[in-house]
Amino acid sequence: MLGLPDDVKRKYDLSSLRITAASGSALPGHLATEWMDTFGDNLYNFYGSTEVAMASIATPGEMRAAPGTAGKPPLGTVVKILDNQGEPLPTGQTGRIFVANSISFEGYTSGDDKERLGSMVSSGDVGHFDEDGLLFVDGRDDDMIVSGGENVFPREVEDLIAGHDRVEEAAVVGVSDPEWGQRLKAFVVLKPGGTLSKDEVKEYVKQGLATYKVPREIEFIGALPRNATGKVMKRELVE
Repeated sequence: MLGLPDDVKRKYDLSSLRITAASGSALPGHLATEWMDTFGDNLYNFYGSTEVAMASIATPGEMRAAPGTAGKPPLGTVVKILDNQGEPLPTGQTGRIFVANSISFEGYTSGDDKERLGSMVSSGDVGHFDEDGLLFVDGRDDDMIVSGGENVFPREVEDLIAGHDRVEEAAVVGVSDPEWGQRLKAFVVLKPGGTLSKDEVKEYVKQGLATYKVPREIEFIGALPRNATGKVMKRELVE
């Protein structure tokens, strides 16, 4: 809907639209802001999974204050950020997301299960809480890229690049590097008519993130590969 021409969007009266629910994939902060600027403050970001069910909900006000947040746990749900030993981590520090509620799954039909710590079930994601108690999902726990001894979660780099006014979307992966172990490579899709150089992308990231999070390699492509549910297939990019 956001991609429709302005004259098309103006044809429709959406003043009665009260709630727009977003879920399934991570919602970039810039996209949430663009939606609310265009269609009003009616966007709610739901975070969860098949295994843990509903983990948190971000209200329009929370996303205005902190774009990209997954919000706070609803009544009856507990979310904790734990380290690899299962100990709680302090505010602002990234760790594994565990969720406890009365509607999480009991296990897979194969007999396998998600990691559990008492009543808490792993969501398979990593994230952190800010000082206001808002949850941020930083990525999948198996997405982390270790480059030169530094840990990088692709999502924050992807969100930053995708926020550029000439970029449609971006994906960041780790590729083998003889010196750094892994190096960051960004695949960038430009908006129609948009032009951007590789050095401009790197400089843009450098202005917003630490130097070690700047992709060493940039590749412009026409579209990101996606599966039937719309999720980016990063394995195809690495191959």
